[in-house]
Amino acid sequence: MMLVYIFLGAMVLLLLWGVGLYNSLVRLYNRVKEGWSDIDVQLKRRHDLIPNLIASVKGYMKHEAGLLETVTKYRAQAMEAQKSGNTQALSGAENMLGNALGKLQVAVEAYPDLKANQNVSQLMDELSDTENKIQAARRFYNGQVRDLNIKLELFPNTLFVKMFGFAKFNFFEIDDAKERSNVTVQL
Repeated sequence: MMLVYIFLGAMVLLLLWGVGLYNSLVRLYNRVKEGWSDIDVQLKRRHDLIPNLIASVKGYMKHEAGLLETVTKYRAQAMEAQKSGNTQALSGAENMLGNALGKLQVAVEAYPDLKANQNVSQLMDELSDTENKIQAARRFYNGQVRDLNIKLELFPNTLFVKMFGFAKFNFFEIDDAKERSNVTVQL
């Protein structure tokens, strides 16, 4: 009879552990989704600012048309990648867009009249603020992905996570090592 109580006690403990594991995975999974949503919101803000900035800058920078076209092209690629939901494609597209925006910011600095233009200055400040928010959102997302992936990989969790239907997430990272180098702009 004592063996039955021990067996039932062990089963109850195992069940409670499984419920706790499941609930913690759900919590982490939702934090990862929240992190991704934060990135999505900031990228949308960036995509909305770019056409206004380009329209304000175009009149001053007629001979920089290639740079403006590049920013526009990368913005379109990033928006397409965002719609696809593929984190790796989006990461690559956003990194290319970020590099092009860096070049645009350097180019704007080279034009004193353009830099003094209040509309352009305000848009550049908003864009810079958005870039900072994107970086913060990426750090938050990657931290949540790290926590979830660690939880999924720990033993004995690995024995049960597939049964619960959870899978690892990819980090939001740079794919091309060249994109890690400093931006060089030659006018």
